[in-house]
Amino acid sequence: MDDKATLTLDRLFNSEDFDAKTFGPAYWLDDDTGYTTLETAVADPSSKETVKSDQKVKEIIRYDMPSGKRTVLVAAAQLRPAGAADPLVIQGYEWSPDKERLLIFTNTRRVWRQNSRGDYWVLAMKTGQLTQLGGDAAPATLMFAKFSPDSQSVAYVRQNNLYVETIDTGNIIQLTADGSDTMINGTSDWVYEEEFRLRDGFCWSPDGQRIAYWQFDTAGIDPFYMINNTDSLYPRLIPLPYPKVGTTNAACRVGVVSAAGGDTTWFQVSGDPRQHYIPKMAWAASSDQVVIQQLNRLQNENRVLLGQVASGVTQLILKETDEAWIDLHDSLKWLDDGAAFTWLSDRDGWRHLYRVSRDGQAMTLLTPGAYDVVSVEKIEAETGWVYFIASPENPTQRFLYRVNARGNGQVERLTPLDAFGTHSYQISTRAKWAFHTWSSFDNPPVVTLISLPDHRPMRLLEDNQTLHQNVAALKRQPVEFFRVDIGDGVALDGWLIKPPDFNPAQTYPLLFYVYGEPAGQTVADRWGEKRYLWHILLAQQGYLVISVDNRGTPVPRGRAWRKCVYRQVGILTTADQAAAAEAIIRERPYIDATRVGVWGWSGGGSMTLNLMFKHPQIYRTGIAIAAVSNQRFYDTVYQERYMGLPAENEEGFTQGSPITHAQHLAGNLLLIHGTGDDNVHYQCAEALVNELVKHNKPFSMMAYPNRSHAIKEGENTTRHLYELMTRYVQANF
Repeated sequence: MDDKATLTLDRLFNSEDFDAKTFGPAYWLDDDTGYTTLETAVADPSSKETVKSDQKVKEIIRYDMPSGKRTVLVAAAQLRPAGAADPLVIQGYEWSPDKERLLIFTNTRRVWRQNSRGDYWVLAMKTGQLTQLGGDAAPATLMFAKFSPDSQSVAYVRQNNLYVETIDTGNIIQLTADGSDTMINGTSDWVYEEEFRLRDGFCWSPDGQRIAYWQFDTAGIDPFYMINNTDSLYPRLIPLPYPKVGTTNAACRVGVVSAAGGDTTWFQVSGDPRQHYIPKMAWAASSDQVVIQQLNRLQNENRVLLGQVASGVTQLILKETDEAWIDLHDSLKWLDDGAAFTWLSDRDGWRHLYRVSRDGQAMTLLTPGAYDVVSVEKIEAETGWVYFIASPENPTQRFLYRVNARGNGQVERLTPLDAFGTHSYQISTRAKWAFHTWSSFDNPPVVTLISLPDHRPMRLLEDNQTLHQNVAALKRQPVEFFRVDIGDGVALDGWLIKPPDFNPAQTYPLLFYVYGEPAGQTVADRWGEKRYLWHILLAQQGYLVISVDNRGTPVPRGRAWRKCVYRQVGILTTADQAAAAEAIIRERPYIDATRVGVWGWSGGGSMTLNLMFKHPQIYRTGIAIAAVSNQRFYDTVYQERYMGLPAENEEGFTQGSPITHAQHLAGNLLLIHGTGDDNVHYQCAEALVNELVKHNKPFSMMAYPNRSHAIKEGENTTRHLYELMTRYVQANF
């Protein structure tokens, strides 16, 4: 194979040959007349101002619709504070409702998964004045700043307290005063951020008079201590209030405070706040009421409440229950000036969209049929059109549909009927336009500007031409999607990557890539980025690579498919994977059954361990990255959602945990973990090491100091990790 046809680790990680370009971030204007995006500033040859190429300063550009006329809306020169040598680096921005001010997020710092803390500046568009918010606050301490509806003030969180600052005067009002290491206002604790995706924990009322916010009391949560051994002479302990399975949760409540200051009115929500969750809250198309979603600890009952701002009294309007668990969603959107709202539910066996009256008494099915609604993308309140993603015929693909919430339930597919792969959309405010991203398993992403509802291409925004050319030049076989029958009428979806010179008369070693938990789907017809390319690299070296989605993964094949694993994660899931492997090996004589391996990350690492320990006759080599070895070591929200409480499912927790079966290891095992993993703690690896040592089981191990769950921090880390994995595969198959 020539150089362009051959993949190497150097090409993959030390060159730009396979780097994908992205489009945006771009934001639609409210009136659908255009959008804004960030682009690298280019020096004007007629200007004395210079832009250093290594700074990669971004400017805000406006594009008109439908003409595509380009205008520099905010130039680099406008982003330089008085006395500063360089312009601000825009890491996020928001327009004021009156479009006369721009809020700029910069100098950001990472808080667990994302950079959600930093500095905020306001640019006055008419005068060009730049004003930093926060008064005498220390650098990079503000979070989630947002304009008031009248554009005159900004609210933000600083050190777990809420503030409102008047832009013109700089006057700051502190709305809460009890914020501390254990009392959190306006943002969330670790487990809500990780499992409910709750970070921004407050919102202005539509009339701008009040702010509704979450408060978390984390006192009583035992801290989990991580240790940093490398950044200073002596170790540094990092305390993390992390509620492990069956232990104490934070007490969570929601209240409303006047934007002018004063006491908070707390909503009266029944039940022990440490045995319930409030993962969703928003204004209820009104400045007088807030809508709250409350889950019980088992997360099989969701109570939707309307809370009265004046009194804090709440009224139950809808109760969603499930024998397994409730899937949370962000699809409660108000229709007809608050007379009704949209709702996703599995209640008829499929995830469908409903229209619900404000009092909860009337519920109308909008998307009838034997298919799942994957996600709601846009609800256009004026016309009643609801745009959603689904794939009724092929669960590995994704397409755009729409239905009218006021109509007769007639569903219309907007993605062209001859399209394949995965289609995602960022739809404009009034649903006239969309940024359309398409990719498939063997094809990198292409981003196009389209009109809706006709799905007509307007402009190509990013074609990733170089990446497409480099991928097309690789010697490879097209992926094979298949279904494998594991008995009892169960067929699992899978894909197979073959060596480029595949000969069915020969035999090949086989590597399975697994995940298998309710949080992720691996068998999808979409671009897999560098993981896909690493699999192609292995295929070029003579390996088969396969992935299979067991039952319990979030595949749009109905409620029973997704939730039959309740209380059986690590048990039924592992059995499905092993049954699929045996059927695949039996049906495909070109697989060398003596050289079968498996690898996975996070939940896939746990699956790898379970497969290696429970089915050593199938899997001879395994690579487990950032694995949960004992389900009791993971957090309350995730593990209890799918397994119940340990006291009520002791057998499930025991049999589903890989550490229980470690004594059965017979093959080659490589454990990889970051010691700074705040999600799946290094404790998981250490406990498993002890168990393997106790049973005198040989294994290999790599610890990456201070790396998080992604194991990507530090120079050359990703390259080192994949080279380690490649060597291990080559040495042990």
